[in-house]
Amino acid sequence: GRLHNNEYVAIKKIKHRDTDSIEQVMNEIKLISSVSHPNLVRLLGCCIENGEQILVYEYMPNGTLSQHLQREKGTGLPWTVRLNIATETAQAIAYLHSAMNPPIYHRDIKSSNILLDFDYRSKVADFGLSRLGMMESSHISTAPQGTPGYVDPQYHQNFHLSDKSDVYSFGVVLVEIITAMKVVDFNRPHTEVNLAALAVDRIGRGCVDEIVDPFIELHRDAWTLSSIHKVAELAFRCLAYHKDMRPSMMEVAYELEQIRMTGWAPLEENICMGSSIASSCSSPFNGSERSLTGISVKKVVNRRIMVPHKTVDHLASLQEGKDSSPVSVHDPWLSEHSSPSSLLGNVIQ
Repeated sequence: GRLHNNEYVAIKKIKHRDTDSIEQVMNEIKLISSVSHPNLVRLLGCCIENGEQILVYEYMPNGTLSQHLQREKGTGLPWTVRLNIATETAQAIAYLHSAMNPPIYHRDIKSSNILLDFDYRSKVADFGLSRLGMMESSHISTAPQGTPGYVDPQYHQNFHLSDKSDVYSFGVVLVEIITAMKVVDFNRPHTEVNLAALAVDRIGRGCVDEIVDPFIELHRDAWTLSSIHKVAELAFRCLAYHKDMRPSMMEVAYELEQIRMTGWAPLEENICMGSSIASSCSSPFNGSERSLTGISVKKVVNRRIMVPHKTVDHLASLQEGKDSSPVSVHDPWLSEHSSPSSLLGNVIQ
């Protein structure tokens, strides 16, 4: 849609009109209104009257991460851009878990809920399934909701929701980013239908190279190879069956930032390629010190991330070929209601 000032917006129209649906919409409005983070989608307004339930969000011109990984938009994202998206998404989730009081658990982290703005910066969307955490307890007992393939197996089986449920789902997203594979694919062998199970097997056996998206060009340079292996190892820990074995989102965000920083080089030794969409080309530090959702990170003087010529050229081509029509958030943003599924039984325990 478009406002009177010609600003594009994304409209989310809720299909159901029962009491639970109204409660869900009000919950989403309260949550989004209470948070403020550069990597969380911004709610601009809402309309709940005459049986209509509509939410108005800022417009994300580059669609969802899922669309790019599945080649529904563009021809693929370079590894540097994927790593930036992963890092920014982790920071947003860590903010919900650690900076909010009480903490907020998203409950439906998935690649189709990660939107991309004009500069391919990450924006986490869809708080329709979010629940406020309880400080006096480490978990909340609630009926399992979420999307098959992303659901924490312990949450699915025991209805125990915690911050580690989001960690598991984010681990699946990390595997998606590395492989560009579908989270659930019945065309794969029976034991590999579930991407989490496939990834745990390959990474656990030291065979992650077998499932890396060929578009990334794993062996193009030492940093690409090393960083992909580090992200895969982090995903492996996020996918641990027992939640106590998984890292916190604060730890995940910090590790991803450290991996991203290893790709940086002194400005005087590298020419940073100019591009209106190369958000990864400019230093994320504007002051002498910046907090990474509670973690203080010192400024790196005169350092910028290296953006290979191929990366900039490819992102430019994505810009030229992108669909100029507003992204419809009607279908992809509505969380898929899942019933207990046998898919998660494939996850290695």
